[in-house]
Amino acid sequence: MEFFRINKDIPFLRHAKIFNVISVLTFCLAAFFLFSKGLHLSIEFTGGTVLEVQYKKPADLEAVRKELGTLGYTDMQVQSFGTAQDVLIRLPVQEGVSTQQVSERVIGALKAQDDTVELKRVEFVGPQVGEELTHDGLMALGMLVIGIMIYLAFRFEWKFAVASIFANLHDVVIILGFFAFFEWEFSLTVLAAVLAVLGYSVNESVIVFDRVRETFRDRRYGKLPVVEVMNHAITRTISRTIITHGSTQLMVLSMFFFGGPTLHYFALALTIGICFGIYSSVFVAAAIAMWLGIKREDLLVPVKEKTENDGAVV
Repeated sequence: MEFFRINKDIPFLRHAKIFNVISVLTFCLAAFFLFSKGLHLSIEFTGGTVLEVQYKKPADLEAVRKELGTLGYTDMQVQSFGTAQDVLIRLPVQEGVSTQQVSERVIGALKAQDDTVELKRVEFVGPQVGEELTHDGLMALGMLVIGIMIYLAFRFEWKFAVASIFANLHDVVIILGFFAFFEWEFSLTVLAAVLAVLGYSVNESVIVFDRVRETFRDRRYGKLPVVEVMNHAITRTISRTIITHGSTQLMVLSMFFFGGPTLHYFALALTIGICFGIYSSVFVAAAIAMWLGIKREDLLVPVKEKTENDGAVV
């Protein structure tokens, strides 16, 4: 489906070197902030106290957050748990304060606000669990990258696989760099957004590469220089890109503005990933594939030569 068609090819790769210099600088800055400042990990990774409380009527989550803020808690998570009456509260570790003292302070403050609230359970999440989550998250990220490379190498050609991996890692590191620089909270939901961005970016690269392969096989365009083939292929996907990414971004923005604090950073990570995913698929992945020497012969199915015995009757 196309809402509009561009008849003249847009020279996307005319200034590919300039855009890739910008990409390298952005990538290096993101990596610098990531290693120098580190990620502001949530209590899911660092450990803390988890409380489940229940109200007689639908809970006012914002009022609960304000009440906990008066107790000195800044890095906290407050969200509905199952029903509108059940609330799950995650609080960071405090030195010299036991889990029982934390639960007593919290339930006392909440009862002063609404005496119908009841404490259902309280648990302590140790940092060892956080280390396990970090390890599992990195393993999931690594396995996803390896799987993407194998898939693209089999579906297209190894040059496309290398180009796509560089583009996807470019997107991931930049997202993490934003979270490190602005000290935004990095939680499991944000990790899920990063993994989603990887798959989303790969999908965009596959669409572009698939159109590149079709263009190389087309007799009208296949003999053109590689840069013109790339520009033609990318131009032909513009309508699809605007429709897909535009509709996706509308949904993500609705989560960003109306999803509350629980989905705020999840939607923010997706927004950064979608924007850089479009950019990297065109100016990073396509340019790297071109510089690696992709050519028409790499994407054509080899023709099997007939032998004298092929037509013989046994």
